[in-house]
Amino acid sequence: MSDPRPEPRADARAVLEAPDVHRALTRIAHEILERTKGGDDVVLLGIPTRGATLARRLGDRIEQFEGVKIPVGSVDVTMYRDDLRLRPARPLGRTELPPDGVDGKIVVLVDDVLYSGRTVRAALDALNDLGRPTAVQLATLVDRGHRELPIRADYVGKNLPTAKSEKVRVYLQETDGRDAVLLMKGLPAKEESR
Repeated sequence: MSDPRPEPRADARAVLEAPDVHRALTRIAHEILERTKGGDDVVLLGIPTRGATLARRLGDRIEQFEGVKIPVGSVDVTMYRDDLRLRPARPLGRTELPPDGVDGKIVVLVDDVLYSGRTVRAALDALNDLGRPTAVQLATLVDRGHRELPIRADYVGKNLPTAKSEKVRVYLQETDGRDAVLLMKGLPAKEESR
């Protein structure tokens, strides 16, 4: 398991458990198929770490439903972030494009939590360097609001109104040993920088 989350604190409240996460991803997969008329020319690109895992899961579900294998990859946004100088150094992730790339494709960016919109903006900048898709859409497991940029998700697993001081943590089986979405009061400064 890479990049596991620490054990949740005592004040953590589960807003989605494993069956809820499963249902949300199933619904998103169906919505992608409906809006893209069967998934032709769709590429799923996850934003590491958990967005890449969610993209693979969505690709698997779409294949189960339609028998169509959707290309899945990931796009690392580290060097495109506008807060690089403000945050501690982070390791570079991997950008993995499907063999046919993204030119002329409908790219669905996948992330775990949509908050300010800055990570998605960075992903759009990275994508611009990788090719020229026909369209770009956004899928997120949780939309917690508080946007700082004019960005909205096309596919949302759960709209979760939060206070700015609250934190949303997504746990996935592949990286954390379980599926859940937890809501917590503000984190101590040490944990905040993760």
